[in-house]
Amino acid sequence: MTQEVVNSDEVVLGEEIEHVRLITLNRPRHLNVISSKVVSLLAEYLEKWEKDDKAELVIIKGSGRAFSAGGDLKMFYDGRNSKDSCLEVAYRMYWLGYHIHTYKKTQVALVHGISMGGGASLMVPMKFSVVTEKTVFATPEASIGFHTDCGFSYILSHLPGHLGEFFALTGARLNGKELVAAGLATHFVPLEKLSDLEKRLISLNSGDENAVKAAIEEFAVEVQPDEESVLNKQSIIDECFSKDTVAEIIKSFEVEATKEGNGWISPVLKGLKRSSPTGLRITLRSIREGRKQTLPESLKKEFRLTINILRAIISADVYEGIRALTIDKDNAPKWNPPSLDHVGDEKIDQVFQPFEEDLELQIPEKEEHRWDGKYENSPYASFKVTD
Repeated sequence: MTQEVVNSDEVVLGEEIEHVRLITLNRPRHLNVISSKVVSLLAEYLEKWEKDDKAELVIIKGSGRAFSAGGDLKMFYDGRNSKDSCLEVAYRMYWLGYHIHTYKKTQVALVHGISMGGGASLMVPMKFSVVTEKTVFATPEASIGFHTDCGFSYILSHLPGHLGEFFALTGARLNGKELVAAGLATHFVPLEKLSDLEKRLISLNSGDENAVKAAIEEFAVEVQPDEESVLNKQSIIDECFSKDTVAEIIKSFEVEATKEGNGWISPVLKGLKRSSPTGLRITLRSIREGRKQTLPESLKKEFRLTINILRAIISADVYEGIRALTIDKDNAPKWNPPSLDHVGDEKIDQVFQPFEEDLELQIPEKEEHRWDGKYENSPYASFKVTD
């Protein structure tokens, strides 16, 4: 088989092997976090290969011990004093998210290790997403004053009952077995067989969906969530997380925590109470809106939220959350406002306000122009980043 490897020092590697295209996220020492360069390269490869008649199957994997830990938090933090320093990467990521969801070639994600936030947006929407006993998924953004993004306000809101609110607000982790059970992954393959599966898919040399599915199933095993899995607590989750407000959700969860057999709630509740009040309120509304929105509508909303949160128009909690978690690592954030009752509805309304039409995320409506709307063709590309 002929094989072309593109620059092995790059943060994203692209390989072309006859009819197979292989993407490797290549920042292993940084858990393959997503930077501006990562997003640009991913978009470049995916557009090129979708338009290439010879390309039939696209495989994506992470190098090292993670698939992807999501957005580069240090990048966001370092840009806190420069207006819109991260606007480009946010725009490109959400625009790319739409194209991943609607991609025209067969895609397989081979996911071991951490797959969180934006990193998981390279896994969940794929036609086939393969997880292992080492896979860990979460959307913990609300806890640091951010919001559930990269399409997950749409994806999570369409889970059964009120699991979406639960995962978005608590950042609860799911393992490989749970991901398959929840429909967030398609197959479970033991880690020891993952590289053999990759070789099998490459040798298959075809994007035929039935053939790819059959190849994966040669290695896949049937799994069920463990008895103590949160997926087996849905009646409690639905009872609590269906409440109208975050405050009512917490109050209801506190009541359930006092009942026999509900010891699992206490650590979840503790994390919820330590999270950014602003982040929680924005996230709950976003998930609830996502349930009624199309994917493009959700992505456009998420773009607005991200830009307004990074601009700190109602709170700088996101920077305080990142500081406490990854910079000073004191895990003692000082939220402002400090409590839910200090976060007014009018403040939340502000971050959801639509932008002027040409400043919205531009998602193409016509199939023949589906790769239009790029960042470089938006008004933002001519804006100068200022300190």
